[in-house]
Amino acid sequence: MTSKSSEVPLAVGDVLEVTIGQIAHGGHFIAHAQGRTIFVRHAITGESVRIKITEVRSKMVRADAIKILVKSPDRVTAPCEFTGPGACGGCDFQHIALARQRAFKQQVVKDAFRRHAGLNEVEVVVESVPGDQSGLSWRTRVRWSVDSSGHLGFHRFRSSEILPVNTCLIATQGQGAVPESTYPGVLEVRSAQGSDGELVISNAASGSTSSRRVNQEVLGRNWNIDIESFWQGHVGAAEALVRAVLDLGNPQPGETWWDLYSGVGLFSGYLSSAVGPNGLVVAVEGSARSVRDARRNLQHDHQVKLVESDVARWLAKATDHGLVSGVVLDPPRTGVGRVIARQIAAQEPRVVVYVACDPVALARDVAIFYTFGYRLDKITGFDAFPMTHHVEVVATLVPIPGHDQIS
Repeated sequence: MTSKSSEVPLAVGDVLEVTIGQIAHGGHFIAHAQGRTIFVRHAITGESVRIKITEVRSKMVRADAIKILVKSPDRVTAPCEFTGPGACGGCDFQHIALARQRAFKQQVVKDAFRRHAGLNEVEVVVESVPGDQSGLSWRTRVRWSVDSSGHLGFHRFRSSEILPVNTCLIATQGQGAVPESTYPGVLEVRSAQGSDGELVISNAASGSTSSRRVNQEVLGRNWNIDIESFWQGHVGAAEALVRAVLDLGNPQPGETWWDLYSGVGLFSGYLSSAVGPNGLVVAVEGSARSVRDARRNLQHDHQVKLVESDVARWLAKATDHGLVSGVVLDPPRTGVGRVIARQIAAQEPRVVVYVACDPVALARDVAIFYTFGYRLDKITGFDAFPMTHHVEVVATLVPIPGHDQIS
């Protein structure tokens, strides 16, 4: 290990030549130079590159690969003209072959469980999600930033500066014409394309968006969703995740399930069919807008009980001890933490199905659940965000035999 006394000060703008090591969580790759660990974007493991330092902190140095000296066989020409050092911050991996992108994501998930859950033997496959075109044209919803002249674009990486963009290649093709208009005086524009092909555009100047709704079809069922409500971005992600939840959780007729952080009720709609008229699904969500959407879309699912509440607050008052068969968790990126994990374990469900958009938060929560008597059982990944470092992971937690869950 290099001591701090051997470190050579680095400054923004410094140019160095380094060899790129393993991938790190967040779309960076590791390099070492002058006694510091450097997190490099736009590189690939094994490459020799020239980097330019973009940020220096006491515990973090960031850099961009500005010239590739020895190229990886997995390097490809980025399809988008707006990606690269100093450009749009949205896509981290456009320079990497799609199969290698997924391999890197698998490694990130495994590393997360090794570092944060103490599990060294976790095997996970990151599956492709049907609907994209070689990693492009998949994003059904886009939040565009607007510059001072009214033109649409996206923020440069870790910058408040907006890069004007005339097309986004990861957006569904129907949204390609959105940047052709200008929006003076507007800070943000949202566009969404439904399964029916209809394009919905919302901006601050248009007033309320309560009537700006998008139709999404999932497994033969239509969902009518407010453009500002959360919905999975990838055109095929909702179906893939619903199938995973049902396959891994295996809900049975007559069972009681909790759908926590239920959003617009996506998982609840299919859980209700699985548990049947004698079962019960309790959907808990803190967003009033999302609960309104759930009420609209689940009005005929009489076995679904919708609860508008903070999840932790609701769990603290839950009285169904021992009656809950399964729990679906789809929390924010930060995960659930110790209090909520303990409250869920106290109900002694036979399975917890955890849907995560951050593998580190998931791994931390898995370690917490272990202390309350639940272990990791199965895990699978989905490439729901091609061309970026993001990965969706679905895991199941099951009781550890003989463990006191509430100790």
